[in-house]
Amino acid sequence: MADLDSYFTAFTRRDWQTIDEGNVRLAVIGLGGFARERALPAIRDTDFCELTALVSGSPGKARNLASTFGVERVLNYEEFRDGVGSDEYDAVYVATPPALHEEYVRTAADRGKHVLCEKPLAADLAAAERLVGACADAGVVCMTAYRLRTEPAIRRMREVIADGVIGEPVQVHGGFSVRLLDDVSTDTWRLDPDIAGGGALIDLGVYPLNTARFLLDADPTAVVAETSSDGAPFDRVDEHAAVQLSFSDGATASCTASFDAHPDSRLQVLGTDGQVLIRSPFGGDVSQEIVVERGETHTGYTGPPVDEVREEFDYFAHCVLADTVCETDGEDGLTDLQTIEGAYESADTGERVEL
Repeated sequence: MADLDSYFTAFTRRDWQTIDEGNVRLAVIGLGGFARERALPAIRDTDFCELTALVSGSPGKARNLASTFGVERVLNYEEFRDGVGSDEYDAVYVATPPALHEEYVRTAADRGKHVLCEKPLAADLAAAERLVGACADAGVVCMTAYRLRTEPAIRRMREVIADGVIGEPVQVHGGFSVRLLDDVSTDTWRLDPDIAGGGALIDLGVYPLNTARFLLDADPTAVVAETSSDGAPFDRVDEHAAVQLSFSDGATASCTASFDAHPDSRLQVLGTDGQVLIRSPFGGDVSQEIVVERGETHTGYTGPPVDEVREEFDYFAHCVLADTVCETDGEDGLTDLQTIEGAYESADTGERVEL
């Protein structure tokens, strides 16, 4: 068995970092709960980002946050569209609901601004394709906000798998469940399919789906899925979802998601010679606990806490400054939406869908 100490000695290392200085000025578009509570504090703590503008339809909220985070420029959405203050930021972070992503991404790209866009990239595949195309035409970085791709425990897990510590990957099991209505009211946009694009599958299931692709370094070739809802307020979206992905080498990934179940998050990759597990990978604060098993050998490691959101923003800025290939580019987000579209088709038809 490989020497596992080599993975854990420098657990939090940024294997992607090639420069030590630089600065990307950011405008944050949309000031919902995640932006306020996680993104803004994370940007403040980054090495490569500076928060210089806030864009919101709620002037009072924006002014209060601007005061808290020392931001001088506050814009409403019309001012952003008109280009007011556009010389004061180099890139945008789009944190609005999915159906609104395309407009703000295209506006930013048209002005030559780099883009970090929350997932899913859009409420439907066609809109996502248009916004990715706009960024490509403008020659700007377009990154999908998969913060787990920069999270140390996930990156170390990927290295363990790539180096053959557990043999050949056979199965991935990932699940993410929440009690949505414990935190939001029934008028949340997440229960409106026109805005969200779907329910638990597109909102939560994208986490294990994308992480499985990342860990296996492969894209699925087929999908089988089932979704269900027990009635209001989930009658317009999928309340629960179960997805089975097939890969060309014979590996499979089982991804589950629920809007109305005991809160839980887990990830396991089973190989021909062992397995690697992380508990609570998808809830926003990874426990940093990795368990690696091979034969009778059982190794557990708990790393120091790391803010995955801060890592995500620094990774994005590093891609801009160092002009490096972005692992989580717009095409990566498109692949997930293509897979999710196939999963919804499978759930509707009861048939396996080739991708």
